[in-house]
Amino acid sequence: MNKDSNFLQHQGRRIAAVLLVAGVYFAGKLPELSPAEEAELASHYRFTRHELPALSERPFRNVRTVHPSLEHICSWISAVGAAVAMNDIDSDGLPNDISYVDPRTDLVIVTPAPGTPERYSPFSLDPAPLPYNGSTMAPMGTLPGDYNEDGRTDILVYYWGRTPVIFLQNQESNGALSRGAFTPVELSPKAERWFTNCAAQSDLDGDGHLDLIIGNYFPDGARILDANAGGTEQMQHSMSQAYNGGRNRLLLWSGAGMTSGVKYVDASAALEDDVACSWTLALGAADLDGDLRPEIYFANDFGPDRLLHNRSTPGKLKFALLEGSRDLTTPKSKVLGHDSFKGMGVDFADMNGDGYPDMYVSNIAGQFALEESHFMWISTGEVSLMAKGIAPYVDQSEPLGLSRSNWGWESKLADFNNDGHLEAVQALGFAKGTTNRWPELHELATGNDELLAHPGNWLACRPGDDLSGNEHLRFYSFDTSRNRYFDVATAIGLERPNVTRGIATADVDGDGLLDMAIANQWDTSYFYKNRSQSPGAFAGLHLLLPIDPASGATTRSYPGHPLATERTLRAIGASVVLQLPDGRKIAAAVDGGNGHSGKRSADIQFGLGSLPAGTPLKAIISWRDRSGSIHRETIDIKQGWQTIILASSQQARVQA
Repeated sequence: MNKDSNFLQHQGRRIAAVLLVAGVYFAGKLPELSPAEEAELASHYRFTRHELPALSERPFRNVRTVHPSLEHICSWISAVGAAVAMNDIDSDGLPNDISYVDPRTDLVIVTPAPGTPERYSPFSLDPAPLPYNGSTMAPMGTLPGDYNEDGRTDILVYYWGRTPVIFLQNQESNGALSRGAFTPVELSPKAERWFTNCAAQSDLDGDGHLDLIIGNYFPDGARILDANAGGTEQMQHSMSQAYNGGRNRLLLWSGAGMTSGVKYVDASAALEDDVACSWTLALGAADLDGDLRPEIYFANDFGPDRLLHNRSTPGKLKFALLEGSRDLTTPKSKVLGHDSFKGMGVDFADMNGDGYPDMYVSNIAGQFALEESHFMWISTGEVSLMAKGIAPYVDQSEPLGLSRSNWGWESKLADFNNDGHLEAVQALGFAKGTTNRWPELHELATGNDELLAHPGNWLACRPGDDLSGNEHLRFYSFDTSRNRYFDVATAIGLERPNVTRGIATADVDGDGLLDMAIANQWDTSYFYKNRSQSPGAFAGLHLLLPIDPASGATTRSYPGHPLATERTLRAIGASVVLQLPDGRKIAAAVDGGNGHSGKRSADIQFGLGSLPAGTPLKAIISWRDRSGSIHRETIDIKQGWQTIILASSQQARVQA
């Protein structure tokens, strides 16, 4: 081969290498909107921001005191605690009450949503006279719900350093809320140290009563927040297969008295050890195969997420692990159940109008950070495969534009302008400071797993250190011309950098527009009133179950709102498939607290876009009554909000 041939061959290889690099670059480069396109997409949304009350004159703190062996990573340990929930707590028929945790003071605050009538003064929930030590315990979130089935909304508060507490709303409150309107009772009869980061209600065994799923993080009995304890605390024993965390709990409801509180039976033995002892940061429960037995999704830090198929019967829990199938072009971590990512949020919604719930999961996916991926698990519709242990889901996050952002936490799907396309909202950020600690974190991540469990081998992470601390909330809008999502947060006024944890949604004033509250870590938390212009039509459903008169509950009306005159329970887990004139079937269900630390209201809302007023709509509603019997009924519904009483022995009653 002559000299010229060698030169040409060498040049050819160089050109091929350049083309390969360019191809990889452009293949990985996300499509972008022009300024005009972004402005047009953003023009469909408008929010006004209101601060949530802090209720403290004490100086705010920005880090927790921790166990001495964890002091050099105190900001890492202090990265969670901000949480927010929206629901109807004062029984006025509107989900216009907010319960949230402010980690700057560790107060659990209940307040009317800003801008709604001042029905009561904001107040904090105090667990006294139950045992509580503010120097070794801290609240991590709230879960509103009716735990003693008396028709009033109670509030469960979960903590680091102790078991959760249920604040039961007193019969005498009659919607006049204050600290004295709630009585704290223990969830667990045992005085144990749990480190809970998420919780949800769902009827796991199909007996007609709501059970509890508790997601824990640090090992039970640890002393993570005890600055005076001895010894050495334990961290995750693997970057991708950690199963030494706190045990997740499944608690079956077993009864309640009007004064004696609520009783649960611990049925956590139904979880295999590698599921139960994962480091769980978020969880969700939803019926994915149509049998009204909710599946459970555990979003886990430092290990694979777990999707469990529910095969339970009343009083006896049974679950089977579901895993996705892998083809030649699918990376292992893009197969459900085989990821090695850092799950921190999960939500369910029907993304494509095929009548099956899909799943939106947050991980870490930031340039120059951990370049993992968020998940958008789209159902294939082959739900019969679940009986064979196969998860019928494929990840479509990349083609949909939802795979990358940064250090993700809460992920929520909702239609904020009622155009018929769900928006995706995502909380981001870890620790805000001035010293970038990503190089040290990369070094830790590539080290030997045997070093990871000992905190002395971890990077320094104290106040002033930064890990993705300058991120803003992501607000993804669907562009129908490109069939993908684009972030328009900056264009609609959500560009303020925050370290955000929880996101909650509800229509606080019944105007048909979903509002939003976000909980920020070591910063002010906010409520965003939705004032979007020219929204589409919508159909909203309050699904309620009547209380058995034998329960002793009294009746009352809901002033100013057309809800039932009898006391009722929210029909958590009831599902709706809305049949649209164009052939689409949109699935939704009443949420019992899915996610990390943000809880939406227990209502269902469908955006209908430009559907003309008066267009006939049919909804297939499926639910379990209070005896556990299954009912399915197709009913006519109309646009706007309406209340449906899901009776046992008669047809569902639709109220205005």
